[in-house]
Amino acid sequence: MFILPAYAQGGAGGGDALGGFLIPMLLMVVIFYFLLIRPQQQRAKEHREMVAKVRRGDTVVTSGGMIGRVTKALDNSDEIEVELADSLKVRILRSTLLDIRSKNEPVKD
Repeated sequence: MFILPAYAQGGAGGGDALGGFLIPMLLMVVIFYFLLIRPQQQRAKEHREMVAKVRRGDTVVTSGGMIGRVTKALDNSDEIEVELADSLKVRILRSTLLDIRSKNEPVKD
């Protein structure tokens, strides 16, 4: 009796399984970049530019929802002074500004 050894049949190639997984993953990364990451980076860049341009006399909205007028804004400092009421002035960080409501001409010293 002759028993012949059984050989495994040649299945799908290993490269096809890798390509079948790699291409959809790369496609998902590209989609996430254009739909999520890139717009967020653009918004952050616009916010940095807006915060850098804040001047004395501008009406601003803080992250706490308070609206006030900038009374002191030094270029080399990350703090600005905002007047919320006639006798109430607070110092806040520039990065906590959400919006500049109205841009006025700078107040002359």
